[in-house]
Amino acid sequence: MKKYVITLVLIFSAIAVNAQRNVDRTNFRAGVNGGLVLGDFSDAYSLNLGLDLYHHWGVAKALDIGITTGFFNAFGEKETVTASGIAIETEFDNIQFLPVGASFRVYPGKNVGFKFGGDIGYAVGLNEGNDGAVYFRPSLGIDLRQGTSELNVSYFAVNDDLTFSSVLLGYLILF
Repeated sequence: MKKYVITLVLIFSAIAVNAQRNVDRTNFRAGVNGGLVLGDFSDAYSLNLGLDLYHHWGVAKALDIGITTGFFNAFGEKETVTASGIAIETEFDNIQFLPVGASFRVYPGKNVGFKFGGDIGYAVGLNEGNDGAVYFRPSLGIDLRQGTSELNVSYFAVNDDLTFSSVLLGYLILF
């Protein structure tokens, strides 16, 4: 499955690079994010850090589409479980993902200074026992420094039998 997703992303990238000649606006963004783990995994993991890479093409005045990847690491916690009067301490390993997906951003008005959008794709599991799964990531971004950087808030969720989810605060630089 991972090979098929990576192959599809490479094909999409080649098509998008070729289509780039016909659009007015392209941009590359790179940045960092951090946040809190929510839901099913919040007892075993609390904080996470990650990297984001985006390449978008303007297809309309108010719409960019593109591709995204990055790195996501949730830090494992130590947890003590008491059963029958015996305390057992468990340490959880970090969870790591390499998200690969499609991305879109909507700009609601001229010179508004914010955007909303989302990413959807496959989060490849990097650590042992982590097979990865489909992920989605809705986001809201605010332009900083005259549009050369962005502060954003997003929700990252990887859906398998259980949902690994996190709320993130990120900072991106436009190149």
